[in-house]
Amino acid sequence: MAEHRSSIDIAAPPERVFEYLVTPDGITAWMGDWAQVEPIPGGEFSVNIAGYGARGIFLEVDRPRRVTVSWGFEGSTRLPPGSSTVSFELSATRGGTRVEVVHTDLPESEVPGHVNGWEHFVPRLALAATGQTLPPDTWTPLQ
Repeated sequence: MAEHRSSIDIAAPPERVFEYLVTPDGITAWMGDWAQVEPIPGGEFSVNIAGYGARGIFLEVDRPRRVTVSWGFEGSTRLPPGSSTVSFELSATRGGTRVEVVHTDLPESEVPGHVNGWEHFVPRLALAATGQTLPPDTWTPLQ
């Protein structure tokens, strides 16, 4: 199993950035077009991204420092719902917040697609959390 890490500095306080990780409107502002979430340990984490259903549960919710969810896709045999883990770690900085995204337990075959996805979506999180209006998302997964 593999791991992918990415990080970004966002010119917004951790409390604001955190809301973009735990609310349907916040999540869909930067990733996906539909979300249903219950941000408590064991609560539902469901997001539709480019026609794919990312499904899992919240494993940890430590406001405003950390969100961890299980992650996988409906109908996938390579990465079924809940089979990998994504953590968002938020640290206050002088200019706002540093967010580190850590995606673990990825099958090697899934690494390129997830690296591509996180490289696309993490900068969108930064834009959304600073109040910018994002263009419609036309991202599609690697085939």
